[in-house]
Amino acid sequence: MHEQLPFFLALIAAIVLLEMLATKLRVAYPVLLVLAGLALGFLPGLPHVRVDPNLIFFIFLPPLLFEAAWSISFKEMKKWWRIIGSFAFLVVLFSATTVALLTSYFIPGFTLALGFLLGGIVSPPDAVSTGAIMRFVRISRNTSTILEGESLLNDASSLIIFRFALVAVGTGQFIVGQAALSFAWMVAGGVGIGLLCGWLFMQAHKRLPTDAPSDIALTLIEPYFLYWIAEQLHSSGVLAVVAGGLFLSNHRLQFLSSESRIRGYSFWEAFVFILNGVVFMLIGLQLPEIVAGLRANGIPLGTAIGYGVLVTAVLIITRIISSYAALIATLLFRPGVMPNRNNPRRMWRLPLLLGWTGMRGVVSLAAALAIPVTLNNGSAFPQRNLILFITFMVILLTLLVQGLTLPGLIRRTKLFNSGNETSDEESRLKLRNKLAHFTVDVLKEKKEQGQLHDAHLLRMLEQWEHKLRQPENMALTPDAKKRYIDLLEKQRAFVASLNKDTEIDEVTIRWQIHQIDLEEERIRLL
Repeated sequence: MHEQLPFFLALIAAIVLLEMLATKLRVAYPVLLVLAGLALGFLPGLPHVRVDPNLIFFIFLPPLLFEAAWSISFKEMKKWWRIIGSFAFLVVLFSATTVALLTSYFIPGFTLALGFLLGGIVSPPDAVSTGAIMRFVRISRNTSTILEGESLLNDASSLIIFRFALVAVGTGQFIVGQAALSFAWMVAGGVGIGLLCGWLFMQAHKRLPTDAPSDIALTLIEPYFLYWIAEQLHSSGVLAVVAGGLFLSNHRLQFLSSESRIRGYSFWEAFVFILNGVVFMLIGLQLPEIVAGLRANGIPLGTAIGYGVLVTAVLIITRIISSYAALIATLLFRPGVMPNRNNPRRMWRLPLLLGWTGMRGVVSLAAALAIPVTLNNGSAFPQRNLILFITFMVILLTLLVQGLTLPGLIRRTKLFNSGNETSDEESRLKLRNKLAHFTVDVLKEKKEQGQLHDAHLLRMLEQWEHKLRQPENMALTPDAKKRYIDLLEKQRAFVASLNKDTEIDEVTIRWQIHQIDLEEERIRLL
């Protein structure tokens, strides 16, 4: 293992550099990572990277899902639960069924069970790819919530299909009644285990004398523990992680200190970025071995590419059809929440663009690599290499075709903009105004009770009252923000220069620099 360490370190360095290049080129970084992995895979002399199918889910999926659950707004998810639920469950089932029927018909030797196995693998869109693309375009919060919520929940539904199909391939039979009971336990048990374990972890954070490092260490343990417990009880580990992550995220203010939240955010942002980068590089690095497996099975490369293009086209078409079905259902049952109702042309073009957002990525690769090499009886798993290759083609084509064209389509059509939605700046100003009123009321109450004798608190009351009299001063102008950050930079340099003074220890110097850093981050977010 230590002989491959330089390779993995170089791989992480390459991921960082490619992300910088992607930002400069204004393209989603998963696109460049997949292409780079593909190029590296065919270079001679590089170490062979083999991923253990039994570990792929456990290593990558729990932290990625957990972080996504912490990032999404549960309040907004509840608002759009109908469309999120339909896309996360019904659309995934529709896509998997369509893929199963077509592949079992067109691909020789491909049974219906193998078709559902492939459908379960390629049906869920990838949250990372979509999120990376949305960095470069402005979309409404409603659309963003729908896409994020769908990507969070569709992993569970697709992997449930994948698990049942895997059993059907291995045993050659599918008992409907038994499958229904198993499905019910996977869903109910996964959610229940996630909520229960999430509550237990919250109590551990509350009752143990934790600090920021130990809090972060616990949050790192939590997704793996949630997933492992649920899987040991034959439930859905994915749903357990999602449910536990949403529960803990919704109660984070009750058990995490401000220091833990600030440091934890930075840690998880870097950790998840590295995990995503490694997975997308692995997508490209695995291709030479997959192609070699196709040749060993006597499947022409051109034929396999044709199958990959067919499955990709089917997935895109079924998603667009599903988007129009969701539009029609919304018009029939909840017309009041339908965007662009006054502009029928834009309203009917919106599902076309929404259907174009279904890039595949991490979950599809993890599921494909998790297919065992052999069945329980020792025989080779049927069509494994072809399933891996089709999955790779779906990921590559959706990232390149949809991923590279989607930002331009969004900017040109402006279909994801919402004219009735409050802008971020207006929403923040409204919140600051409410906060100012609340603060003044609290300080006045203390003053009337005779508790406000401190000169600093009296000046604070005057400052907040001044903000209410002149609300335009609550928001820093770009010029004022720039000057303030420049002042903070000078303060930081001055404090650092005091380290030469033997009267002030370096621990105190670093503490003060950290305070200035926190203030700068606060100002940048205004």
